[in-house]
Amino acid sequence: MCGIVGLYLKNEALYPELGRLFKPMLVEMTSRGPDSAGVALYRDPVAAGELKFSLAHDDPEHDWTTLANDLGKALNANANITQRDTHALLITNADEAAVGHWLAEKAPDVRLVGSGLSVEIYKETGLPEDVYSRFDLESAAGRHMIGHTRMATESAVTTAGSHPFATGADLCLVHNGSLSNHNRLREELIRQGVSFSSENDSEVAAAYLTWKLRNGVSLKQALEDALDDLDGFFTFCVGTSDGFAVVRDPIACKHAVLAETDDWVAMATEFRAIATLPGSDNAEIWEPKPATVYSWGSGDMNIDTPVAQVAGSAA
Repeated sequence: MCGIVGLYLKNEALYPELGRLFKPMLVEMTSRGPDSAGVALYRDPVAAGELKFSLAHDDPEHDWTTLANDLGKALNANANITQRDTHALLITNADEAAVGHWLAEKAPDVRLVGSGLSVEIYKETGLPEDVYSRFDLESAAGRHMIGHTRMATESAVTTAGSHPFATGADLCLVHNGSLSNHNRLREELIRQGVSFSSENDSEVAAAYLTWKLRNGVSLKQALEDALDDLDGFFTFCVGTSDGFAVVRDPIACKHAVLAETDDWVAMATEFRAIATLPGSDNAEIWEPKPATVYSWGSGDMNIDTPVAQVAGSAA
């Protein structure tokens, strides 16, 4: 049992309030997931030719400055890094694959949590309110966030096993439910060159989407294919640089609610999380249908376009 929340702000005047509005949504799901929590925050797109990398280390005193300097010298690239508790945000013009290979070889104790042009991922063990405070997310400004509170059932309570899971090119996934064929699918994806950092079945779903996108499939088609290839029960909320998408399995036994006003679109496992938003009492509220992809975002969200064709994609 876990909790999912997502918020997309349609009113630009609310962008400075994103972190403040999102916090009570996430905290409201504590009873569904007290073990750990995490968010994907979309803000401050980097300059052309650069990428953001969300990194994590178990030691809050880890020497991130030395890591950035060494990486920049080794890859002949600019590398600026900012620490937030156990996480750090690296911005560099180095090649994405080269950064991943360097980290795996030279800094194997550092976890590569996500990458893209605008996404930042922060996740830790502990109560959602405490995790949110550790990363000073209440002051965050931006257009949209997705988040997750976890009650571990299939794997240990670890930061690596917490959600969200990144799926490349600003894509990340949070999941409520359980997959029954994740071990078989994990083995197949490993044969296809996909790597994993945890035993969490949700990471398999994220890796599956990564694989589909890297093979020229659109996000919408990848989510529709997941309905055939992933066995079990699930609600997915997938963040993109321009918004988020929601899909439930054909049985749809896991809770999910959508709501929309002129100012925002919100998704949550239970309505009580959405009820914290201003104007929720006048919102259009409905339950997403089974096996149906819903998406919201700016006009260039490109959910129907293969990621390799999206202008500016880092995939």
